[in-house]
Amino acid sequence: MDVVDGGSSLGFLHGLTRDEAIAWWNDLAPAVADGSLAVWAAADPSGRCLGTISLGFGTMPNGRHRAEVRKLMVHSAARGQGLGRTLLAAAERTAAERGITLLVLDTETGSPAERFYRAAHWQQAGTIPDYAADPAGVLRPTTLFYKHLARQAAPVAS
Repeated sequence: MDVVDGGSSLGFLHGLTRDEAIAWWNDLAPAVADGSLAVWAAADPSGRCLGTISLGFGTMPNGRHRAEVRKLMVHSAARGQGLGRTLLAAAERTAAERGITLLVLDTETGSPAERFYRAAHWQQAGTIPDYAADPAGVLRPTTLFYKHLARQAAPVAS
């Protein structure tokens, strides 16, 4: 709710309620259970969630080599401390360990997130105008990014 209230375009509009946010998270449970979605969360010592990232894995035979980074969110109180980089690195590392060789994502064009992904060595694939409404309901373009991951070497049997 903090991230949406701060203006980040994550699919939600201003006025996101706690009940709506909880319902959205609960709706992810089946995908997490079947392994098609991985979710990481970082919390402070009191248990308050400070950040999260999700990775959606391809389920079709021709796309099992790729995954989509979804909903990298960092609470406003935790920004600028490297948490976003840590979460993204965890998702990238896990993807590589699972044999994923291509990651994709989209983010609002011109947003701080766009600069963040560029700094993390993601490559721009293109821009789509009027792709999604920001939290205020204004249509904004999105920038598509991708990142190739190195294949992890298979362990050598001894």
